[in-house]
Amino acid sequence: MKMSKELSGRLSAENLPLFERAVIFAAMAHCGSTRKGNRIPYLAHPVETASIVAEMTDDQELIAAAVLHDVLEDTEVTLPELQEYFGERIAFYVCGESEDKRRELPPESTWLIRKQESIAFLQNRADTGAKMLALADKLSNMRSVARDLENIGDRLWERFHQKDRSMHGWMYRQVAEALRELQDYPAWKEYDGLIREVFEEGC
Repeated sequence: MKMSKELSGRLSAENLPLFERAVIFAAMAHCGSTRKGNRIPYLAHPVETASIVAEMTDDQELIAAAVLHDVLEDTEVTLPELQEYFGERIAFYVCGESEDKRRELPPESTWLIRKQESIAFLQNRADTGAKMLALADKLSNMRSVARDLENIGDRLWERFHQKDRSMHGWMYRQVAEALRELQDYPAWKEYDGLIREVFEEGC
């Protein structure tokens, strides 16, 4: 993503708080993008993710990483750019929450391996900060899934590369188990409840 000189200067300014810099950067990166299947600006998701992280910690770098968590995976932003503007620690957390999309292959064919890799990261290598970020991301997604399922029913699953509802249920439950050390946080309890509501109750 190429920044204008004016914007680059603003992002580099010492008097601009970290969170605001992250929001400006993410807004530029996601400009024009919307959430799958609706017209909600994509930026709403990372901002909600950051809000959930902020309910668990006052770590300003982790909150900024939440705003930025999809810029490597879903935009043209590169890792060196992210490191230049936000430093190694924030880039580390964003990398941990980013899937290897394997863009040379059809996304339908790589869905399972990408989810398995993300789950393995949370089980084996993620620290508490990375787990908080993952929980916030997945809780934001589950809130959206629950709302849209109520509005449009099972047509919801047609918007995803993986159209089998049970596979989504498997993925979200595996993530919840990998994040069980956070089970005392209200965010984990809400996430667990939404998984039960969407995928388990009445099945």
